[in-house]
Amino acid sequence: MNFSLDRQLEIITSRAVDLVSRNELRAKLEKAAVQNRPLRVKYGADPSAPDIHLGHVVGLKKLREFQDFGHTVVFIIGDFTAMIGDPTGRSETRKPLSREEVAANAKTYQDQVFRILDKKRTEVRFNSEWCSALSFEDVLKLSAKVTVAQMLARDDFQKRFRDNHPISLVEFLYPVIQGYDSVVVKADLELGGTDQLFNLLVGRDLQKAFAQEQQVVMTLPLLEGLDGVKKMSKSLGNYIGINEPPREMFGKVMSVSDELMWRYFSLTLCRKGDDIARLQQSVKNGSLHPREVKDELAREITAMFHGAEKAADASAEFARIFSEHKLPDEIPEIKVPSSETRDGKARIIDLLVVAGLAESKGAARRLVQQGAVKIDGKKISDLAAEVPLSGDNLLQSGKRGIARIRVG
Repeated sequence: MNFSLDRQLEIITSRAVDLVSRNELRAKLEKAAVQNRPLRVKYGADPSAPDIHLGHVVGLKKLREFQDFGHTVVFIIGDFTAMIGDPTGRSETRKPLSREEVAANAKTYQDQVFRILDKKRTEVRFNSEWCSALSFEDVLKLSAKVTVAQMLARDDFQKRFRDNHPISLVEFLYPVIQGYDSVVVKADLELGGTDQLFNLLVGRDLQKAFAQEQQVVMTLPLLEGLDGVKKMSKSLGNYIGINEPPREMFGKVMSVSDELMWRYFSLTLCRKGDDIARLQQSVKNGSLHPREVKDELAREITAMFHGAEKAADASAEFARIFSEHKLPDEIPEIKVPSSETRDGKARIIDLLVVAGLAESKGAARRLVQQGAVKIDGKKISDLAAEVPLSGDNLLQSGKRGIARIRVG
């Protein structure tokens, strides 16, 4: 792209929350242009789960902007730390993984990220490449470059220390490892979510300790999930996966609240502020219904991963089902093993999981408690309910989940 330096800087810094610092970034861009050397933009991914969702897309879109200006993305997969997991034992999302699990997740990551990133301008690295080679002496020397005071400057560490909650030494080492990644790959800039600011700044400190030019740090907003409160996460079940079928993806976007959809326009579609403001004004003055605007949002997001034709089909199907109150054209048929039934009945919690309408029994319970479960049109509110199966039952979960249940 042939843009002026000011225009490049404007595009690159759009949507950013923290930038340390703008002057340094300008200087690096000027130097890159003079030397004809692309910047090395570092981005770390945790391969604790194989799927990428719209929350990840926020960062990937920003990385693609750097690539469009000729810069290189250094995509670091944290396989070394993924095999350690969460030392506190509290995080369900950071269980220690085997080398085989990490490798499988990492491959899926790469298959998915290149639906947004330019493969030719992406350098994929695994941090086990250098972390596994560190001796205990190396770790001690590296740790000596960071103080406990620096670590306790992190908000969550401060709070836990005050509340006498244990902090493992390994937790202190995680930011050090992430910072050391920046030293090894000689990052010019590191990108992450706002929850990563502390770790990104440790990278700057370590580069200085190793007599390297310090990386610029840029953070982006965290995208709220379908609940509208917590950040999008597969473990919380409030996510929209980029590999989900078009109709499922479209339906999930349509379930986003009217207030939250503007964030999705900005963070996933990168719509400009004045464009979003015009849409908001149209909704406010009644010339556009919020559902029309959300349909546009859902179409564009679905088209991003499945193409315009499938997005249009998903839109038409959604309108047919929810405006005309009809069942979808295609209803998956699920055969429930006889072993899952007793006297011709099955527990509703088990049935939801077997039918694939809930990822776990915990998720199934939440659906029942929310009044989102029906069988043959009858709402189920009892968590212990055992429903009779006639051999051709229609099980519904939420607005989109539906399956025809047959015992066999």
